[in-house]
Amino acid sequence: MALVKREKTYSWDVTSSKNTRFKLPEIKDTPTINYEKLAWLCSIEGLKNNENPMTSPEAHEVFMKNYKNIFVKPQKRIGLPVHSEKREELKHSLATLSTKAVGPSQKAETHVASSKGGSAKNRSHNIGDYLTQYHTARTSEDPSVIRANNIKTLRRLLRKLPFERSLFDNDRIFSILKNFPFFAQCVPANVLKELCVIAQIEIWNEVDFTVFGINGLFMVLKGAVCPQSSPYLNYSNMANVDQVSPTSLYRSPTPEGDESAENLEVGECFGTLQKIEGREPTSGLFCVKTVEPVCEFLKISTSDYKKVIEQIEQNEHTEKLNLVLSGEQYARWPRQPIMQVANVIEWIEYPPNTVVASEGYKAPFIGFIKSGECHVLRQLEVMHTLRNGKRVRKTKQVVMGKLGMSDSFAEISVLMDEPISCSIVTATSLQLGIIKPEKIKELDEVTIQLFKQSNTKSCANSTKEDIQEEYLQQELKREWNEFKHNVVIDVINQRGIRPGYGKWSK
Repeated sequence: MALVKREKTYSWDVTSSKNTRFKLPEIKDTPTINYEKLAWLCSIEGLKNNENPMTSPEAHEVFMKNYKNIFVKPQKRIGLPVHSEKREELKHSLATLSTKAVGPSQKAETHVASSKGGSAKNRSHNIGDYLTQYHTARTSEDPSVIRANNIKTLRRLLRKLPFERSLFDNDRIFSILKNFPFFAQCVPANVLKELCVIAQIEIWNEVDFTVFGINGLFMVLKGAVCPQSSPYLNYSNMANVDQVSPTSLYRSPTPEGDESAENLEVGECFGTLQKIEGREPTSGLFCVKTVEPVCEFLKISTSDYKKVIEQIEQNEHTEKLNLVLSGEQYARWPRQPIMQVANVIEWIEYPPNTVVASEGYKAPFIGFIKSGECHVLRQLEVMHTLRNGKRVRKTKQVVMGKLGMSDSFAEISVLMDEPISCSIVTATSLQLGIIKPEKIKELDEVTIQLFKQSNTKSCANSTKEDIQEEYLQQELKREWNEFKHNVVIDVINQRGIRPGYGKWSK
């Protein structure tokens, strides 16, 4: 039987054909040619066709004038025209490399930043865009540049009046002032934060004008000044106060400054925060003289500083009053003893797992818990079996309870000068208001008697049998947890389970 070669036939049935030989172009939503005008253009008399072998000059001229009308014009946008994109493209194309390196525009930086994470098609290949980022990263690490930028930011923010500045502006001023030595060493953080709210700018436009520093604290933001008295800054709160003679700050007449003294430049301070009693506002103490035109200063007046300190002390005293009144045993006390107790309270903090007071020793202070928790421990002697089978006596610590917010401890131990009957160990970070034993002398006899009547010894009602029962319960719970843990470990090892590997990794 002979083999007959059959020619390959194509089926024009679309349903039976899986692969098409030719892919048709996609039709766009908006056509680019006006077919009505195209049909009119092709129907011009005199054009070359099957009947007319040559095109007449008149028909050719009409065709050339009207052929561009067959293309559809883009629709006009509604509203005002937007030229920012065209201006930005023109700016990128005409800007030189040096111009971009000195002062790049914000949009150019945004374009470079977005092109880093984009595709290779959208990534910029202009070295000038990346050179600006290189210069910015290099100068931002220079301390002198950072200092200059901080001073510039201070001048800009302080030009606003105190009631015009936002919370973000005050926080920014606070973060900048913390980097200057005087504010970091002399002014506590909580006080400095309040002073940033009332800080103002003061401008002196002429040379050889005297600025009296006794009226407040000044920091040079622009220009330079020459000290006219010695010393020119009140270091009474500095750590190295011994280096300055206190008598030289207040003696009269004011000692004159050294003519060869160096000028105070941007970032340096003069004046005082605390008001000097017995001195006139025009006193020569802490005064300076401007040596450059247009000098700008950050100023905090002594009166504003005094108001801030009084407000902080009042808020702190109110907080101490609320702490004492939060205790149940002090809720019915008269107001006068409560005020006396609040006046002698100090703040202190402890980290977790810190022994605040030890059983059998005198308590270091009376404690009022503001926040956090602490455990109350009692000691108990028990028989302990060693590995060799020998039984010995051993002292164990038993948790008898917890103390939380608004609780207090060690009142009787401090007042009676006796050892405390339990140990106090912090379970979390603890904030306390404390009364030290030497501060007890400032309390009157009525307040001390109220303390003794309102409090009892810590764990005074716990007998030895109660401690043993609590110890047994804790030991049984511990042994049960160890038993469960060992059973789980045995099952894992028996079944060949390896946590973190194979199907157990999930």
